[in-house]
Amino acid sequence: MVSLFAIFGPPVVTVFLVAFGAVPYGLWVTKKKPSWPARWAVLGVGAAIVAYGAGTDYGLAFTNPLDLCADKMPDGTRWQSPGHYSLTSVNVDGFPLSVNCHWTSGYSTEVVWPWASPLLYAGLACSLVCCALLLRDRYPRGAVTSRRTPPPPPPPRPPTSPR
Repeated sequence: MVSLFAIFGPPVVTVFLVAFGAVPYGLWVTKKKPSWPARWAVLGVGAAIVAYGAGTDYGLAFTNPLDLCADKMPDGTRWQSPGHYSLTSVNVDGFPLSVNCHWTSGYSTEVVWPWASPLLYAGLACSLVCCALLLRDRYPRGAVTSRRTPPPPPPPRPPTSPR
């Protein structure tokens, strides 16, 4: 039987991670008052981390992918419950997220949650665009080259006479 953690673990841990990350994010936003691109960059990275964690079933895909695919019978073979086919192989790819289970019937199933990869790519794209906006706003036109040479000294002030 497929473990209950493989079924209910990713959503529960995802909700816990989001709630656990919301507290430091909320404190950071209220105390430091960062710009909107900085906020969205952090949210994009957080979304990518949560999607990658949920997509790999929190390590089960890399430590024991066979438990994600099929039930283990007493004789050691693994069977797919609905079709009663034997598991032949499992392909695990870390990036992009993919865990493919191959059966003797020639059918293959994808175990990674369907929303994990789009959320991962959306989070990465959001963070990259926001980081580019932050860099653009940090260095206005011509500011990068003028930093290499020291600024000229201020002009001397004319002497003032007491009246």
